[in-house]
Amino acid sequence: MRMNDYQFDKISGILSSIKEKSSFYGEKYKDIDLSKVKTQEDFEKLPFTDKNDLRDAYPLGLKAVPEKDIVRIHSSSGTTGTPVIIPYTQRDVEDWGTMFERCYRMAGLSSEDIVQITPGYGLWTAGIGFQYGAEKLGAMVIPMGPGNTEKQIKMMTDLHTTALCATSSYALLLSEEIKKRGIKDKISLKKGIIGSERWGDKMRQRIADDLGVELYDIYGLTEIYGPGIGISCSYENGIHMWDDYLYFEIIDPKTGEVLPDGQEGELVITTLLKEGAPLIRYRTHDLTRIITGECPCGSKYPRIDIITGRTDDMVKVKGTNIFPAQFDGVLSKIDGVESEYQIMIDHLDGKDLVTVFFETQVPEDQRPALEKEVVKQLKDAINILVIPKAVNIGDLPRSEKKTNRIFDNRY
Repeated sequence: MRMNDYQFDKISGILSSIKEKSSFYGEKYKDIDLSKVKTQEDFEKLPFTDKNDLRDAYPLGLKAVPEKDIVRIHSSSGTTGTPVIIPYTQRDVEDWGTMFERCYRMAGLSSEDIVQITPGYGLWTAGIGFQYGAEKLGAMVIPMGPGNTEKQIKMMTDLHTTALCATSSYALLLSEEIKKRGIKDKISLKKGIIGSERWGDKMRQRIADDLGVELYDIYGLTEIYGPGIGISCSYENGIHMWDDYLYFEIIDPKTGEVLPDGQEGELVITTLLKEGAPLIRYRTHDLTRIITGECPCGSKYPRIDIITGRTDDMVKVKGTNIFPAQFDGVLSKIDGVESEYQIMIDHLDGKDLVTVFFETQVPEDQRPALEKEVVKQLKDAINILVIPKAVNIGDLPRSEKKTNRIFDNRY
């Protein structure tokens, strides 16, 4: 993707003073003359920034403004290692809210809507981002946070919630509970704004059917504001990214080479207006591609494809690199296999064993044939021989946050 004049001007402005403003970048670029970055090609020679760099900057080494100008901090949701702390100025907060409001409008929401927010609040960016964007839209907000499904459904029915914000895992849990209670006619939902984890077509269809809603994929990460930096439109053919706030590239995750539009690789983002913690060539580890051409919705904002996985999701089994997305892609095409699955990797008697549990409504006597088909399809597609285990709908765990689908028990 070619950098436009507006984006290059913003990046040039950042590079002109970033060494002086940020101790982190002062050290990172100490041997680089940033005044020589005159073209996009020059920019693409700058080193990447990675999450480990951000951890090394703990607690506030990333800040590029005086501490008195920081009005809020957020932290990534990771549970291991040193946390990543991202400082925000008041302008950063306002810009984030503006982008999030734009997401809601892209999804067809207005000030007439009632928005129920189930992602978490606190240091994580999710809940408060969803809330502020909805408030800027002028919608009524129900700031539930995660869990307490009984109360979630009561609020949804009594206050006539029209839009649900959730992870796909919790949206599925809610949809199953509403279907089980037979109260679909008592809810007023029209839209679902879903983010924070990759999800497949079968899961999407189940949620949409059981809740009777149109679903939209919202994208973001704590390091780059949070959720709300992009969203899908009603045509469901990619995520529109707000390129007046961000510049993004797709790179080969192994070589770092910038890839042509349309080719899948790792998403790299540079912030254009962020004050508290500007990020330059930040590796997200999310796998996607740039979608070329005009979107039928008419929006001029460029698109990336739905995230297919993460470079750090990879596990190696019997010498083969595998990703959760590969299993989802195969299982979603097999009739009789439902959306929920779980993969257990064990090492017994000197061998790696991969067990695939998958939910199905197929009768017991037909399950051996279905299991055989699962083995064949996975062997053909990703060259992995698995042990198939068909289970009933609801047997696999549900989550109020994100669902972990691969469990590597070898270590």
